[in-house]
Amino acid sequence: MNFIKQKVFLLKSPRFKSMMMFMRALIQRVLQAKVVVDGQTTGEIQQGLLVFLGLGREDTLQKGQKLIDKILKYRIFDDENGKMGWNLSQAQGGLLLVSQFTLMAQTQKGLRPDFGPAMPPSEAKELYEQLVIYAQSQFANVQTGIFAADMKVHLVNDGPVTFQLEVE
Repeated sequence: MNFIKQKVFLLKSPRFKSMMMFMRALIQRVLQAKVVVDGQTTGEIQQGLLVFLGLGREDTLQKGQKLIDKILKYRIFDDENGKMGWNLSQAQGGLLLVSQFTLMAQTQKGLRPDFGPAMPPSEAKELYEQLVIYAQSQFANVQTGIFAADMKVHLVNDGPVTFQLEVE
């Protein structure tokens, strides 16, 4: 009985919750953004959202769809009153999705990031591609980088307005 109480306490502790991995997106409101690989532009938007997407070992297509839905509905664009009241569609913006495994790094200890929580590349590529297809089915203007490429990301941040979104 004592062991069970200790386990429940651990699961509810803030330290344990901070170690749990969520699918992550770093979203930036931009006036324009593009991804260049080997001198060629692979994705480009004007006003909209640049989304860096981090995939962890436990992530699934369902979690990813939930995150994409949240990104598309997240109200961070100025409405007619100058408040953050419009989502991407209402702002008539574009969506630029870029895979970024470094978002999943554990950085609490030491001076070197630990990428162990990131999904292995072969699995992450498949999931990323499925999420791109899902995003394209939900929104018309979706552009992307190239998975695992050496990408040069150019952007003009609007605000700056940057948020980290997570889903369980």
